[in-house]
Amino acid sequence: MKITRNRRVSETAGRQSRSKFPNALYSEAGNKMIGRICGTGSFVPEKTVSNDDLAKIVDTSDEWIRERTGVARRHIAEQDTVVTMGAEASRRALENAGISPEDVDMILMATSSSNVIFPSAACSVQREIGAVHAGGLDVSAACTGFLSVYQIGQAYIQAGMAQTVLLIGAESLSRLVNWKDRSTCILFGDGAGAAVLQADESASCLQTVFHSDGRKGWTLTCDSRHKDGAKDLSGDPSTFIQMDGKEVFKFALTKVPEAVREVLEKTELSTDDISWFLLHQANIRIIEGVAKRLRLGMDRFPSNMEEYGNTSAASIPILLDEMNRSGRLERGQKVVMSGFGAGLTWGACVFEW
Repeated sequence: MKITRNRRVSETAGRQSRSKFPNALYSEAGNKMIGRICGTGSFVPEKTVSNDDLAKIVDTSDEWIRERTGVARRHIAEQDTVVTMGAEASRRALENAGISPEDVDMILMATSSSNVIFPSAACSVQREIGAVHAGGLDVSAACTGFLSVYQIGQAYIQAGMAQTVLLIGAESLSRLVNWKDRSTCILFGDGAGAAVLQADESASCLQTVFHSDGRKGWTLTCDSRHKDGAKDLSGDPSTFIQMDGKEVFKFALTKVPEAVREVLEKTELSTDDISWFLLHQANIRIIEGVAKRLRLGMDRFPSNMEEYGNTSAASIPILLDEMNRSGRLERGQKVVMSGFGAGLTWGACVFEW
């Protein structure tokens, strides 16, 4: 099937925007194009902090943390930043896709812990990787961030505003953690993941849902006046990540299964049609609870939080990259992604790999 493109209003503007960049992309049948993930990449800092390391600074133990969260260690940025980690994950994703940075039309970066306010982290990554023709913007949706940029990227492609979109989730949450607070410092880690989304006439089975409830925003907060948690523990506790763990747990166990069922109903699929459920890696007990409520085994719910902890917007793309590079993802498989986090925000999407 051949792709046809709408004619440009101005030849001059077309040359400036590159002839490959479409005003609208359609198949011969007239259907709007859908984006397919064609490459993935990830990066985590070299330094790790084990549960035993944490037991030296707060009242906890390896057994206590593993039993309640499933986390054994987390990677902590020292010299790396959200921008440098996001840039390296992006390079690896583009290499995996066989796509040049110059061919990227849009960079969408999910982060809530950037080391820069402006220029945006997305524009800073653009500079680092040489994506000279790309627009860039940041999206702040906490742990639902990667799902958000995936949905926005699909909208850009379906609207004909982009053909190749670089999606990034990158976090340096160690900057925002109070390392004297046992309830939060055991959970979070740093890292970045990226995926290349490209218009594909053969892509199918796309549906997404997204929700928020600002009334429950108090359950997971971080004041913008925070000090650097890794270096300064003297600040007002409200300026670090604060979480009502019980409320967040209840929220996730209720809303994630609902979102999964909702998106499957929209696509007229059942859970039997789905090969993998890639959930935000917040807590192994949450994932086990979601699997139970969907009446499914854990074999279709891969997890890597034992190694990385909760990396917020980076957790799903890091897991996606590991699944891709290990060969567990096969073309034609149907996959559900679901994110949930501060806002409160939650949602899900189903797509064909």
